[in-house]
Amino acid sequence: MKSSRAPSLIDVILNDTFGYRMTLVVLFLLAAILPAAAGESNVPPATDENTQDIVMAPVSIDGETLFQVRGASAFPAERRAKEISNRIVQLANNPKFDPDSLQVAAQENAASVVAGTQNIISVFDADARLENLERKVLASVYLEKIRETIIAYRQARTPKALIVDTLYIIFATFAFLIFLWLGRRGIRRFDAMLERRLSAKLEELESQSFQIIRAKQLSTTLKNALNFLWLAGSVLVGLWYLNFALSMLPWTRKIGGGLFVLLTEPLKTMTRGIVEFIPDLAFLVILMIIVRYILKALRLFFGGIADHAIKLKNFDADWALPTYRLVKILVIAFSLVIAFPYIPGSGSEAFKGISVFLGIVFSLGSSSIISNIVAGYSMTYRRAFKLGDRVRIDEHVGDVIEVRQLVTHLRTVKNEEIVVPNSLILNSSVVNYSTQARNGQLVLHTTVGIGYETPWRQVEAMLLQAADRTADLKREPSPYVLQQALGDYCVTYELNVYCDNAQAMSKLYTSLHRNILDVFNEFGVQIMTPSYEGDPAEPKVVPKESWFLPPAKPPGG
Repeated sequence: MKSSRAPSLIDVILNDTFGYRMTLVVLFLLAAILPAAAGESNVPPATDENTQDIVMAPVSIDGETLFQVRGASAFPAERRAKEISNRIVQLANNPKFDPDSLQVAAQENAASVVAGTQNIISVFDADARLENLERKVLASVYLEKIRETIIAYRQARTPKALIVDTLYIIFATFAFLIFLWLGRRGIRRFDAMLERRLSAKLEELESQSFQIIRAKQLSTTLKNALNFLWLAGSVLVGLWYLNFALSMLPWTRKIGGGLFVLLTEPLKTMTRGIVEFIPDLAFLVILMIIVRYILKALRLFFGGIADHAIKLKNFDADWALPTYRLVKILVIAFSLVIAFPYIPGSGSEAFKGISVFLGIVFSLGSSSIISNIVAGYSMTYRRAFKLGDRVRIDEHVGDVIEVRQLVTHLRTVKNEEIVVPNSLILNSSVVNYSTQARNGQLVLHTTVGIGYETPWRQVEAMLLQAADRTADLKREPSPYVLQQALGDYCVTYELNVYCDNAQAMSKLYTSLHRNILDVFNEFGVQIMTPSYEGDPAEPKVVPKESWFLPPAKPPGG
């Protein structure tokens, strides 16, 4: 037979990942649920404006505060309170002492509570003024409190009281363990029942939601919620158990009160801070709503410009979205300046130190990022290129497929994607082939070197004929030929033609070069480029009958 044991609260927390993550949330809720267990003093503080700066210390026995006393620079309040507590404990531990023998002895400058010849506490005029009582009356109040405390101190340490308190602790311990065991078993059975009953319904919901909501995710969410409720209940019952057990024995009452103060005081401080932050939070929420609608209005305005629904003089539609981003940053920055004084802790030295640290890190680590962002906006307003343009940037030639704040993406004729930093574009010359191509004014040019023995008129006519044979070139404006140089070995001719499709440049160049070769071969003119040192034995031309040597095939062949 397998042995089983009741799982402890620690086992439950460690074995439940979701519950472990929610422990802090549960503890936060305890600040509002268990305010009475915080171990605060039951003596109200002095409200006189003249006594606000007076340091007071509590006289405590078994974790219970009897009253508070003041001190002096030579005799601090903490020391005075501790000595008074020690005298009361000594009297309580003396079985021969009768609490009814306590008396108030009037002295010249004080009224003292005495036990025979032993002075327990002296009440001076300064002490009486704090309570707005006469010193003799205040001493009588202290006497009654000390008498009750001594009687209760002895009663709590009698064998009968200790046995009863121990039995209560044992009973509470068994009850707590049984609660954990039964609760854990009940949670597991409830999980199994939930799995059986909701499995089919969740799968049906999953099929109806087109896989947007998955049954497994919903089931996991329900289980996590159930485990969280179980953990919250376990922690609450566990804290109640600790409070009950520690408060039963006189030696541990102070520890129990200190334990709750340790757990709840930070949470109470945070809760108090949240409550105090509510007015500032309301201001921040209203500011956020206003800024949100301002940004929406700006988005609609600049969106209308981008869609050509709104036209502004000397303002390009391509500038709309970049300008909106800049204005958006300015609006958010201005709103942050307004909201800064209302942010919790914004005036603290820690907040200022973190702000300075983040500013230094940002300035040191983001210089290249900032330069790329500035370059991106500069390119937008200088109209260097648009999406889809064929450009040359540095040594890269391709079509612009995406322009971001930091980089620009190009796609080359080889279908390669090149990511170019905007700062490089800003510091380099940009050749935009598409700008003039859209107007049919893009000029393609190529050069050939022809010997001096060939008439230049014949060469120009052949080049123009080759251009005329090339399809997809513009006929107007007409192609033209330039003589670039009279070299040592040949004359360099440049053929210039117009086109309106920058993306077809490579194909047009290929067709143009093919036609140049064909025309020069037809007329038996030898292309001398790059140079030669002597006349060849045979002209370096391809006869027409050799144009389609294998594996080349003639058109229609």
